[in-house]
This record gives sequence, structure tokens and C-alpha cells, in this order.
Amino acid sequence: MERRFQFWETQPVPRLDEQPETSEPIEQNKSPDQVRPEPYNLPEGFVWDTLEIADDAVLKELYTLLNENYVEDEDSMFRFDYSPQFLRWALQPPGWRQEWHCGVRVQKSKKLVGFIGATPAEIKIVSGDDRRVVKMVEINFLCVHKKLRCKRMTPVLIREITRRVNLAGIFQAIFTAGVVLPKPVSKCRYYHRSLNPKKLIEVKFSCLTKNMTMKRALRLYSLPEQPRLEGFKECTKEHLPQVYSSLTKYLDKFDLTPQFTLQEVEHWFLPRDDVINSYVVERDGKVLAFTSFYTLPSTVISHPTHHSIKAAYSFYNYVEEPISLFDLIRDALIMAKRMDYDVFNALDLMGNKEFLEDLKFGVGDGDLQYYLYNWKCPDFNPEQIGLVLQ
Repeated sequence: MERRFQFWETQPVPRLDEQPETSEPIEQNKSPDQVRPEPYNLPEGFVWDTLEIADDAVLKELYTLLNENYVEDEDSMFRFDYSPQFLRWALQPPGWRQEWHCGVRVQKSKKLVGFIGATPAEIKIVSGDDRRVVKMVEINFLCVHKKLRCKRMTPVLIREITRRVNLAGIFQAIFTAGVVLPKPVSKCRYYHRSLNPKKLIEVKFSCLTKNMTMKRALRLYSLPEQPRLEGFKECTKEHLPQVYSSLTKYLDKFDLTPQFTLQEVEHWFLPRDDVINSYVVERDGKVLAFTSFYTLPSTVISHPTHHSIKAAYSFYNYVEEPISLFDLIRDALIMAKRMDYDVFNALDLMGNKEFLEDLKFGVGDGDLQYYLYNWKCPDFNPEQIGLVLQ
């Protein structure tokens, strides 16, 4: 195996060339006394710190670390800019644990220079006739300060969060990444729908293709002023029991999905300004459709006039007769445009292929790999995936 996978060779994950035929854990669960009781050793001069993100000052430190050091595109033109309120939403779902907000500080200055987060989830995995619901964690926001990337800090962060999660009796994890590691269970592709083509072209997020003028692009991507579906409205707490019931039924069609509780549906889908938007189509008291998107801007690195791209990311959707997914997502695009989003992004998972081409989404150049930790199973096609991680 390549040298860059040295760390992963030591972990309970399949090799890149492996083709698992069964769905099962790689290592057996450990009893509490088999789990290392003390934290892993950090390089000299660094200390662990469990972050209390209820404290605004600590949350601001985490925001700054991610804002300056988290995921960039290959050309270093754009970097994710998760807002403080988004981080709280993503890291504090029902059942969250403070010890799973795992930070690293410089011992002398106390500066935050590393982080990894875990949140609890129940994930359904279906392989042929084998159907399991597995308690696991979703891993997110793994970040090490750019100046410390030669210090092999990432493996220590992964080992430490694994230890802390194992102490809670959980031995599987799920995560996504833009890079290929041993071994993806699925590979999804991002698609982008321009809402503000002029700005996206100016910052080089997209470009004018041959024979396309700016005037034509503006006309091509124009949208109606108002949603078209009768009964289309913002989702409220009163809608959520119906949303929970129908979304659960809809997700049952897919093979890698979360098993949400009503409490989790409330957490993930009740609208929050600049974090999560969700809408229903309600007729005669019945919720016939549901759509949601979360807000994740990107910093535009060194552009003279534009400093940020406001991006919406398709989250979870479902429709019932007679509503079509095309009409539902068109109305979501209209709402995003009205709220000054520049682009609407979606993955080619679940039933999303039904609307991507017809609603003028363009294929992106990046794949998102899905990974399971300490679990092997046959691969999934994107349309078998019913799980979106932020």
C-alpha cells in the first residue's frame, strides 16, 4: 500500500483493492477495560482541550481555526466558511457529548491549533438481505493548523476521538472526504446550479462556455420570482411529526441512511437563520412534500471585490403524489435566489438525478467519498445512499 496510507494500514478499514462480500464489523467490540484509559500523547508543546462550544469565545476560536485552515479547493481559490451558529447546530444534535469536541492547543500560548468532532447517529446499512441498524458516530471538522501539518497530528486526533468514542461503547464511525483513502463505500459527485452567474463567473467558480455570453447566462439561469407550488411554505414545528413519518418511509428505500428520531428531525430541520432552511407543501392539512438546504458560504481567497460565495447545499427532500421532485426543487431554488444565495449545490445521491439536468445543475469537478470505520460491506452506488453529512 502507498506510503501515504501508512496510518490507515493500522486501522480497521478495508484495503483499497479489497472487495468485501459481507456486511460486518472488522474488529469486535471492546469491553471498557480493553479501551486505553488515558489520552494519546501529543507532540511536545501541545495539550488536549475538550471544547465547550456553549461558550461564545471558545466557539469563535473554533470558527477561526476552521475559517483559516479547513477544506480548500485544489487551486486554493475557495475555502469553506462555516458560521459559528452552523458549528453549534452541526456539533450539538440530540445525544451530543462534550468530550467528543476534541481540541488541541499550544501549551504556552493556549492557541487552538487542531480539532476533530464526533456526533452520535444510528445508521441503517443494507447489503442484499442483510439489514442492520448500527450505533455509530459521524466524524466531522477534522482540522489541523496549516503550519503544523508536518507534525503528524492528524493520526493522533483520529486515534484520540476513536478512544473517546470507544469509551462510550461505540465502535463504528461514518465520514466523508474529498480525498481517496482506504476504502470508500461510495463515491458521489457534486452538481452546482448557478443562481448568481455573473458573480460566479467573476470569481472563477464557473466560466462562460463557448458561444455563451453573460447576457445568455443570465437568461438561462433566471428563475420565477415566486414559488409555483400551491401550499409551498416554510416548515414549522407543527409540520414535523408528518415530516418525520414520511421522511422515515422515504429513506427506507435507500441502503445507507440515518434512522432519525422525531427529536433529531426537529433539530436538523427546524429553520435557523443562515444555517438551515426547510419548506413543505401542505394541502388540506397534509404535508405532501418536504425540502431542505443548509447554508455553507465559501471564502473567496484574494479577490479584489468579492470576499464570499453564499452557497446552499441540498439536504433532505421527499415528495408524495401528485408533487414532483422537479417542481419541489425548482421552488427551493427560487427561495434560495430570493435570499441572495449565489449557488445551489446537490450530490447525485438519493433521487437527486431526477432533477439535476432538468433544473440546469452543472456537474462539478469534485467527488465526495463516503467511508465507514470498523465496518466492511459491498460498495453502494450514489442512488443507494440516503445520507447527507454537512
